[in-house]
Amino acid sequence: MTHDTSRRHSRQRHVILEELRKLTSHPTAATLYEIVRRRLPRLSLGTVYRNLDVMVQMGMVQKLEFSGGETRFDGRVDRHNHIRCVRCGRVDDAERVPLDVSLGNHDDLGGYEVVGYRVELLGICPRCRCMPAGGSPAATNDAT
Repeated sequence: MTHDTSRRHSRQRHVILEELRKLTSHPTAATLYEIVRRRLPRLSLGTVYRNLDVMVQMGMVQKLEFSGGETRFDGRVDRHNHIRCVRCGRVDDAERVPLDVSLGNHDDLGGYEVVGYRVELLGICPRCRCMPAGGSPAATNDAT
């Protein structure tokens, strides 16, 4: 019996993308795998990673790599920034970031031509701010 693997991968990719775009939590691949597996029980974690890599290369998904944290994924591909909670690891969109960086040539930056930039904002999320000092939230917002 022959399996149409390209069709299966296309269906899997579609479901992975659909579930990712429902989320605002910027999940890890493992968290997304647990969510997608509800619809595709035979799906493997490796398949999720491979499809996410392909979708990143195709510009369908953003890969968010934060210093000191796990790689996260975002179904929004428009230009926007993110803020990460230093206590629980929660990641949210940061729509308005007051920066004075312009594209173009900058002598003050060693003559570099700035073609883009990535900002990593760090903070303490509202949930963690309500926690007593030294406390930690029960769960991150991976699945919300």
